[in-house]
Amino acid sequence: MSELTFEQMLEESLKTIHTGEVVEGTVIDVKPEEIILNIGYKSDGILTRNEYTNEPNVDLTTVAKPGDTMEVKVLKVNDGEGQVLLTYKRLAADRGNKRIEEAFNNKEVLTAKVSQVLDGGLSVVVDEVRIFIPASLVSDVYEKDLTKYAGQEIQFVISEYNPKRRRYIGDRRQLLAAEKAEKQKKLLESIQVGDVVEGTVKNVTDFGAFIDIGGADGLLHISEMSWGRVENPRKVFKVGDKVKTFIKEISGIKIALSLKFEDANPWKDAAEKYAVGNEVTGKVARMTDFGAFIELEPGVDALLHVSQISKEHIEKPADVLKVGEEVTAKVVDFNEADKKISLSIKALLAPEPVEEVEEEAAVEDADVVPVDIDAVIASEEE
Repeated sequence: MSELTFEQMLEESLKTIHTGEVVEGTVIDVKPEEIILNIGYKSDGILTRNEYTNEPNVDLTTVAKPGDTMEVKVLKVNDGEGQVLLTYKRLAADRGNKRIEEAFNNKEVLTAKVSQVLDGGLSVVVDEVRIFIPASLVSDVYEKDLTKYAGQEIQFVISEYNPKRRRYIGDRRQLLAAEKAEKQKKLLESIQVGDVVEGTVKNVTDFGAFIDIGGADGLLHISEMSWGRVENPRKVFKVGDKVKTFIKEISGIKIALSLKFEDANPWKDAAEKYAVGNEVTGKVARMTDFGAFIELEPGVDALLHVSQISKEHIEKPADVLKVGEEVTAKVVDFNEADKKISLSIKALLAPEPVEEVEEEAAVEDADVVPVDIDAVIASEEE
């Protein structure tokens, strides 16, 4: 029986490996793009960056160092140069796939960092399994620009699990919706009509502003933004503004807000300020054919009828007045119940001298020709 050479004994002492086998190796060298491992085989194993992780541009010197041990899977026993090609990410993906399956079945909330922002959504990696979160499932509100999520850690659940097609879909929206519903429930249990609340403007429309008051959105209607007149909410508020309002009405989950605080109600002292006979000054706010509405102060408008603008006949207010013009007039009627005030400029004008009035009357009388009514009737009958 022939004796074995040293080389033969060494070779026999080394284990055999097969493609797909999971082996443990010791790191003997690390470069930015590859890790070299001693796997107890006659050749060292090579683990490239692409087979280590799906994360782009990872410097392998930051994740491993000589002496570290790690489990890897044999990708190819001989790469043509006598080296063994290894993979870590595929082994991790096999195990990660099991992890994702369990999370899907248990509706577990997962946390991962956004690795890529794509045209149609976000991509995250969990245990080397790439999960896609469509744009429609990223948030409970429409978001056109998703770049703000790049590199952020987000929470989600697995809504679709299909390993055969390598299709793994994440859903963040349902978590946000559930969280919002819980906050809304707690908020509605703690607030009541009349409460003063502070919130943040979330959206502004033509008819009002939606304000987040800490768990639910309240609507501040354009008619409740001021005691005065607001033409365009967008000129008053912008998204992100902090606003202190009070709760005017709660109907189910709908909350109506108001900025018309009673202590600022301009009609509170109106009876004294705008008593009949008082002389007041205001600006023309708008006009109609029958008169002009004068803003005496924000929230208090008075009507200046066309017949009260001048002693002379005027067809319509726009012939002598313009919007924004300041006018002075006398209060001739005050109705607090209906919040109506009537003004007259004519009442401030000096009366005509008595002599002139008498002379005009005499002239008019001189021009009058007496008419015999009976004679007129008789002639018509003939």
